[in-house]
Amino acid sequence: MSDRLTIALDAMGGDHGPEVVVPAALDFLRASPDTALILVGQEDAIRPRLPVGILGERLSIRHASQVVAMDELPSRALRLKKDSSMRVAIDLVKSGEAQACVSAGNTGALMATARFVLKTLPNIDRPAIMTAVPSITGSTHILDLGANVDCTAEHLFQFAVMGSETVTAVAGIAAPKVGLLNIGAEEIKGNEQVKGAHELLARSSLNYIGYVEGDTIYLGGADVVVSDGFVGNVALKSSEGVAKMVRHFLSVNFRRNWLTKLSALAARPVLQRFGRFLDPRRYNGASLLGLRGIVIKSHGGADVLAFENAIHIAKKEIHCNIPERIAHRVGGQLDAKRLRATV
Repeated sequence: MSDRLTIALDAMGGDHGPEVVVPAALDFLRASPDTALILVGQEDAIRPRLPVGILGERLSIRHASQVVAMDELPSRALRLKKDSSMRVAIDLVKSGEAQACVSAGNTGALMATARFVLKTLPNIDRPAIMTAVPSITGSTHILDLGANVDCTAEHLFQFAVMGSETVTAVAGIAAPKVGLLNIGAEEIKGNEQVKGAHELLARSSLNYIGYVEGDTIYLGGADVVVSDGFVGNVALKSSEGVAKMVRHFLSVNFRRNWLTKLSALAARPVLQRFGRFLDPRRYNGASLLGLRGIVIKSHGGADVLAFENAIHIAKKEIHCNIPERIAHRVGGQLDAKRLRATV
């Protein structure tokens, strides 16, 4: 039996569909000879973008007749789009034909479909979306990023456990520092859900460092930052806007006159390194944690390099057995809580 990994790609999802997914798949295959890909979508849109003779053991097409629109209601996609590229790709994970799925499609529909098809892990109430962002010490992982707008203290606790275990696996950090996003570091601050999660985390075996503010995400004070999906999504989108503003003003000011253009030429090596570090394509690929399978969400507007990065994240999570590790860790935390409750 072959040890080759297989990843299903939603070839129709996102703003660009096969125009981005197909070349990203070809680039990935060149870099990963031990992995096979299944391009899921409308065959007549996929096949013309492939080199002649490329299809075989490592690359195949699975036809799906429907496409989930980026603005489509998740309930409608779940009910009426059972042969969509998104649904078929997730079905391949459910059946075991693929070990992971990557999609740049509608986030709400992807989460709803993945949860319906794959189900959540034991003792996990809700899946959460997690991604890495750059920090001055390397990177920080944030969750949840929009899957759960309203959360209980127990949900936030589960997110912390899932995030900590995933970062241990993919980043090799034995005891990731876990912070709870709040409006201040003082004990008296925060709403009831955050305060309740704080109490649960303080009694856990996680490396919990307490409340953190938004600047900690980028200053490197924590490896994992936990919040509800509303706050997490606002924090992420705000930071993306700040990064775009910084790049804009750098560009405008370096082009102002011949002297600033000369300065830009002298600073070019530093600016290039700075640009590579902040390049969002290097961090593209958010994990849908808490499911009985691996699903990676790519940014809808991802280009070829960004989508390829999301495929690499899927491959890494397969190697790390993320769902199994999360299930084991959550079970261990619950056992510890029950033991403390009886003492």
